[in-house]
Formats: sequence, C-alpha cells, structure tokens
Amino acid sequence: MIGYVTIGVSDMEKGKAFWSELLAPLGAKILMDMGRIALMGTGPDQPMLAVCVPFDESDPAPGNGNMLAFAAGSREKADELYAKAIAMGATDEGEPGERMATFYGAYFRDPDGNKAVFYHMG
Repeated sequence: MIGYVTIGVSDMEKGKAFWSELLAPLGAKILMDMGRIALMGTGPDQPMLAVCVPFDESDPAPGNGNMLAFAAGSREKADELYAKAIAMGATDEGEPGERMATFYGAYFRDPDGNKAVFYHMG
C-alpha cells in the first residue's frame, strides 16, 4: 500500500550517504536521484524512502518534508482517490497531474494537515 515515505534533510549528500549506507544491508540502493530529492529501496515496485531538501526550502524538521505516498496503480485511480479525499474534508496541495515524464501525482492534506499523495509511475 505505501509506495514511498519522504523525509527532509539539510544536506543532500550527507543524507543520501547516511541512509543508503544504513539501508544497504537490506538490499536498498539509490534508485533515482533528481538533485533535491533521491529515492532509495530495493526496486521501484517496492516501498521506498526518499530524502529531500524540503520543497518550501525551510529548515527540515520532523514533519517538514515528510509525506505519505500511496501507489494508486493508475492515473485514473489517483484522480479518483484524490477526489474522494477532497470530498472527505482534505485540502488541495497539488491537483492531479504529471510532475515529470514518468510521475503522475495528486497531493492533499488530511484534515489534520498531514501531507499525502496518490501517485502512478510509468
């Protein structure tokens, strides 16, 4: 159910080095590195950890840069689940859409302010 979890870091190189070394015994490696964010795990079809410089460029802190990400299985399902979340009281954090050639995401915050995304890769 969970696709990846994002945590904020203040220094990308140190963050990548720490987490990739720590998780190497579990078979994890850096799978995608896009500069301000890097994803690691055992494969893109398995849960992954992402380290990033927070999008708002504020200092990372527990909760700032953290986000729940749920693999939706298709763009249509991401749209459907996003609409359901909004209907249930969530607030928009980025309407469904393609963020890069292989990533489609629909971002929201739950009623308590926790950020999440339903996504589809491919």
